[in-house]
Amino acid sequence: MIDTRVLLDWGHDALRLIIDADQDGRPRLRHLGAPDTAPRPAGSRESLPLVEAMVGGCSSGRQVVDGVGARLRHVGHEVQRDGAWHQLTVRLHDPETDLAADVVYRSPDGIPVLRAHVELRNGGSNPLDLESVTSLVLGVLTMDPAQLVTADLLWAESDWINEHRWQRRPLRQAVPYINGRVHQPYRMGTFTIAGKGSCSTGGHLPMGALSDRETGRTWLWQLETNGGGWQWDCGESRDTGFLSLSGPTNLRHGWSHRLEPGASFTTVPVALALTEAGGTDEAFAALTRYRRAIRRPHPDHQHLPVIFNDYMNCLMGDPTTARLLPHIDAAAEAGAEYFVIDAGWYDDGDGGWWTTVGAWEPAPSRFPGEGGLGEVMDRIRERGMVPGLWLEPEVVGVHSPIADTLPDEAFFRRHGARVNANGRFHLDLRHPAARAHLDAVVDRLVDDFGVGYFKLDYNVDAGSGTSSHPGEAPADGLLGHNRAFLDWLDGVLDRHPGLVLESCASGGKRADYALLSRVQLHSTSDQQNLELYAPIAAAAPTAVTPEQGAVWAYPLPDDSLDEVAFTMASALLGRIHLSGLLPELAPDALALAHEAVAVHKTIRSDLATAVPAWPLGLPGWYDPWIALTLHTPDTTYVTVWRRPGDDSDESAVLPFPTLRGARVGVDVLYPSTTKAQATWDPEAATLDVSLPSAPSAVLLRLSTRPE
Repeated sequence: MIDTRVLLDWGHDALRLIIDADQDGRPRLRHLGAPDTAPRPAGSRESLPLVEAMVGGCSSGRQVVDGVGARLRHVGHEVQRDGAWHQLTVRLHDPETDLAADVVYRSPDGIPVLRAHVELRNGGSNPLDLESVTSLVLGVLTMDPAQLVTADLLWAESDWINEHRWQRRPLRQAVPYINGRVHQPYRMGTFTIAGKGSCSTGGHLPMGALSDRETGRTWLWQLETNGGGWQWDCGESRDTGFLSLSGPTNLRHGWSHRLEPGASFTTVPVALALTEAGGTDEAFAALTRYRRAIRRPHPDHQHLPVIFNDYMNCLMGDPTTARLLPHIDAAAEAGAEYFVIDAGWYDDGDGGWWTTVGAWEPAPSRFPGEGGLGEVMDRIRERGMVPGLWLEPEVVGVHSPIADTLPDEAFFRRHGARVNANGRFHLDLRHPAARAHLDAVVDRLVDDFGVGYFKLDYNVDAGSGTSSHPGEAPADGLLGHNRAFLDWLDGVLDRHPGLVLESCASGGKRADYALLSRVQLHSTSDQQNLELYAPIAAAAPTAVTPEQGAVWAYPLPDDSLDEVAFTMASALLGRIHLSGLLPELAPDALALAHEAVAVHKTIRSDLATAVPAWPLGLPGWYDPWIALTLHTPDTTYVTVWRRPGDDSDESAVLPFPTLRGARVGVDVLYPSTTKAQATWDPEAATLDVSLPSAPSAVLLRLSTRPE
């Protein structure tokens, strides 16, 4: 035990945090949990410093890189209330380097989620070189050593057309027990997941969880940065579970940041949800409420209009006036409220536009009428829809005229030369010329064509980042650009508050809440196979709120009626991205598509406040049965998919333990032609769903009824 005193006891009715300090004023976070949960005893050795940082500087006449976390002393703190948010700022100081650190904890009232970041300032007279700084460190994930045996570690693999694939392993398998009897009795075992490149989710989601499979006690975290510079570490130290969340580090990303005297640096924000019971479902419900609390307000989050986009399994980047007009009419008749022209509208050549983009001018050869693209936009408005366009704003093709008009300093550079990312140069939005170029593009398209929606794509990986000046680590330049891009998005929406922005990155390779707290929609995938899209769509609410998660629904003429219903059902508990070949569908298939849109409009007001759960567990890539539910206080919506498989039974049993003993009504919402059967067992609190064929899907509504 360590001689300590209680320094801070802070929180609200859903969360409590206790920080102790030792006799030298070094603070440790001893407890984070529900207000009624007993904290660890004071003086526990398991507590860790509030901040861990590797800092290079001059010490005793030598240049050294050293960890400063254990040296930071408490010099003050401040408790504030910012609307619905509670905030605690703990001020720390390292007497050896004169580095000051403000550890900022925030939490929305009534939601068991802690948000954290750290603000560093160099108070000395010599420059300091940061090589890693944590945003949150927590050494009290488990209450006793036995919980390390019953804890499971979760992470999500995610990449192009195979997004949101959650993995679960016992902690003792992911992090083997390595404590010995001699030498180092408290060795640390660690499991690490880190981002890479310029896509935040080009390999893994910036998320993870630790869940006790016996009690359901769960910690769920996310890192809120829109690039690959992030890292989390979870494991065992001193017989307890620990967690460390940080942005880019020198070890993983080659990151460093020169902190001049008087200068400051702020780490990426992170969030940690905690539930004492209920498992991962309860934790994702809390994180969903938190994500809504940090978003920029926008009418789209309440109205949830239906979007038609001409790309997926449709025009595939080859739009013309003649090709678009039939789809505009078909989209309007189906009930779409936005019509988005995707890639290719600027290509005046033979389709080889990859290396020529950047000016974002409509191609006259594609829109030969007197009104050009304006004629198509007028037709969209005449049919009662809002027109939208696809842009890839951060890139300029190497053969684009814009590549010659902007200075080298407006682009990503390494070793003094522009970075060529597969035939594209990457804009650095810290440079005023790069930002002015994009502002002019957006304002022109809004003013000239009445664009009300932009799909903002990102189909490159700029690697380690950019060095805008000698000595800048590319990873630090990437972080600077990413923050400038977020500021640019805010500026666009400030100037055009009704504009709807969708984030896309070859599908879902930027599924992070730095971006998603600003844009209104997120493209969940580029997956073209309707059966493979099911697990992506079902797991999408782990990464994005349901009302922001755009899911393609793309019926084709060769699809069976079951397949049409399957692809439409996949989008009903998210945002419908209608596409496919509607003008070529047979009448009965077209009727199924129209019916799905109509059903979605009857339930979408509930989606904006509902929280997700997965009664069959988080979906596996090859699972024959998949289920996603969205809960409101009195209604549960359930989409159930059955996919072909050797062991695919005709029925599945879905548990709903919170409804045990309740009188529950079951309604089939879609499709009306389904042969599905659903039976509620009140004593077992289970729903038995039968789907006679595969692939097939059904949307059900469970309503609790008074006795």
